[in-house]
Amino acid sequence: MINRLLGLFESWTKPLPNIEPSQPPRGLWAFCRHYTQGFERPLLLMSLLTATIAVLEVSLFGFMGQLVDWLVTKNPETLLAEEGTTLIGMGLLVLVFIPLLTLLHALIVYQSLLGNYPMAIRWLAHKYLLRQSISFYQNEFAGRVATKVMQTSLAVRETVMKLLDVLMYILVYFTSMVVMMAKADWRMVIPMALWLTCYILLQWFFIPRLKAVASEQADARSTMTGRIVDSYSNISTVKLFAHTQQEANYARSSMREFLATVYRQMRLVTGINVSVQVLNYLLAFSVAALSIWLWMDSAITVGAIAIAVSLALRLNGMSQWIMWEVSALFENLGTVSDGMNTLSQTANVTDDPNAVPLNISAGAILFNDVCFDYGEKNGVLKHLNLAIRPGEKIGLVGRSGAGKSTLVNLLLRFYDIESGAILIDGQNIKDVSQDSLRSNIGMVTQDTSLLHRSIRENILYGRPDASDAEMLSAIEKAQANEFIEQLTDPHGNRGLDAQVGERGVKLSGGQRQRIAIARVLLKDAPILVLDEATSALDSEVEAAIQQSLYQLMEGKTVIAIAHRLSTIAAMDRLIVLDQGQIVEQGSHKELIAQQGIYAQLWQRQTGGFLGVD
Repeated sequence: MINRLLGLFESWTKPLPNIEPSQPPRGLWAFCRHYTQGFERPLLLMSLLTATIAVLEVSLFGFMGQLVDWLVTKNPETLLAEEGTTLIGMGLLVLVFIPLLTLLHALIVYQSLLGNYPMAIRWLAHKYLLRQSISFYQNEFAGRVATKVMQTSLAVRETVMKLLDVLMYILVYFTSMVVMMAKADWRMVIPMALWLTCYILLQWFFIPRLKAVASEQADARSTMTGRIVDSYSNISTVKLFAHTQQEANYARSSMREFLATVYRQMRLVTGINVSVQVLNYLLAFSVAALSIWLWMDSAITVGAIAIAVSLALRLNGMSQWIMWEVSALFENLGTVSDGMNTLSQTANVTDDPNAVPLNISAGAILFNDVCFDYGEKNGVLKHLNLAIRPGEKIGLVGRSGAGKSTLVNLLLRFYDIESGAILIDGQNIKDVSQDSLRSNIGMVTQDTSLLHRSIRENILYGRPDASDAEMLSAIEKAQANEFIEQLTDPHGNRGLDAQVGERGVKLSGGQRQRIAIARVLLKDAPILVLDEATSALDSEVEAAIQQSLYQLMEGKTVIAIAHRLSTIAAMDRLIVLDQGQIVEQGSHKELIAQQGIYAQLWQRQTGGFLGVD
C-alpha cells in the first residue's frame, strides 16, 4: 500500500520526457521556465500546501497564547465544559490535519520533484548537447560540459523550488506573524518591522556578493574538473612524455583558483552569520522588554506576551535557516547563470525546418564553387569544384593543411560552407537532415576512438539492428576475430562482451582500427570515406584487410585520404589539393607523367610515406 502510494507520486512527473529539445533561452528566468515544463502542477500545489502549513503553524502560536489566558482566567473545573470543542478541534488540527498536509507536501517534494525534476533537465540538456556542432566540443573540455549539465540541473531545481516553497513559507509565515502580533497591540509590530528592515539590508549587502562569488566558483569548479578529466582521458600521453608532475601542477593551478573563490565565499558567510545573530538577539530583547512594558500598562495579556516571545524566539531560529536558504538561492542563481552560458549556446550547424531524409539513388557527389575558412577569413578551400561520379573511387592527395580533411568534414556537414553548394545525387546537403546524411556515409579515420562499452556494442554501433551472423561476418572480414576471442576485462567479460576502456585505451592502435573497419563494414553505407584507414596497421595485417576494403568499396562512391600513396595509387582518379584548390587530377600514371606536385610527392616517399615538405 505504501509503495503503491509512493509510486503514484513518483510517476506523476516524467524524468525522461519524450519531447524534442530546443535551444534554451538566454534569460535567467526564461531558462528556468524552459526546463520547468511538465512540472508546473506539482510545483504550484507544493507552494499552496507550503502557504497553508505556514498559516496553520502560526495559528498554533495564537492558540497557545489563548490557552495561557484560559489557564490564568478560567476555572479548571469548568474549562473542558466551556472550551472542550475548541480543544478537540485544535487536537485534530495538530494530530491529523497538519500531519496529512505535511505528508502530501513531502510526497510531492520528495517523490515527484527532487529526483524527477533535475533528471528531466539533464535529459533534455544532454539531448540538446548531442546535437551541438563539432566546433562546440573542440572548444570545451568534455568533463567541463558534463559538470555544467550536472550542476545546472540541480541549481535550476533548487532555484525554482526555493522560490515557490521556501520563500513562500517565509512570506506567509512572517505576514501571519505580524498580523497576530498586531492583534495583541499594534506597538508589538515595531520591533518586528525594525528587525525586518535591518535583515533585508543585510541580505541586500551580502547576497549579491555571495551570488557573484558562487558564479565564479561554479566556473572554477568546472574548469578544475575539466582539467582533471583531461589528464585522465589522455593518461597514455601523460605517461609517454613523463609529465606526471606537469599535469599535477596544471590541476593545482585550477584548484588554487577554486580555493580562492571558496575563501572569499567563507569570509562573506562569516560576516552575514555574525550580523544576523546580533540582530536576532536585539529582536528577542526588544520584544521581551516591550511586552513587559505593555503588560505593566495593562495593554496586553499574559497570553499575548507568550505569543510575542514565542514568535520572537521562533524567528530567531528561523532567521539562520532563512539566511542560508536565501544565500543558497542566490548561489544557485549564480550556478544557473554560469551553466546557461554553456547549455544555451546556439548550434552552428542545424537542420532546416523543412529538412527531408537524404535519398541516395546512385551516389554522385558534387562540390560546386565551395568556399570555407573556419571563420578565420583565410580560406582553407577556395572556389573548389569537384564532381565525383556514382561508384567512382577517388584519392585525395596533398601536403598537410592542403584541405583534404576539411573537404571530408564539409561533406559530412560537420561545418557549414561559407558559399557554394555540396550536392549528393542532386540534393543539397543543407536541405536534408544531418542524421540521414551521415547514416549514408561510412567513415574510417586515422584516430579511431571507441566508446567505453563492449566490443559487441562498438561494432553494432555501425548498424544496431544487424544480426549476429552479419556482425561476425564483418569481424572476420576486418581480420579482428582472432584478437577479439582473446580479450578479457577486470569484470570477467570475454571476447565480444569485453569492455574496451575509455576511447578504447585497452586495445592497440591496430586493434582499434580493425574494430572501426568492422563497424563500417557492418554499416555498409553507399558512400565510403577512408581517412588514413590502414595507417595504424602493420604491413601483414594491412595486406590482409586491403582485400576486404576492396570488397567494401564495390558499388560505392569512395573518397580516400592517405599519406601512404601506395594505398590509393589504384584509385579511379587522384585529386591533388594545394592551398585549398585542386591543382592536379587524373590516374596515378597520368599524374606521374605530368611531373607536377604528385610526382614530386611520390619521389619523396621513404618507405611508402608522404613527406611534409
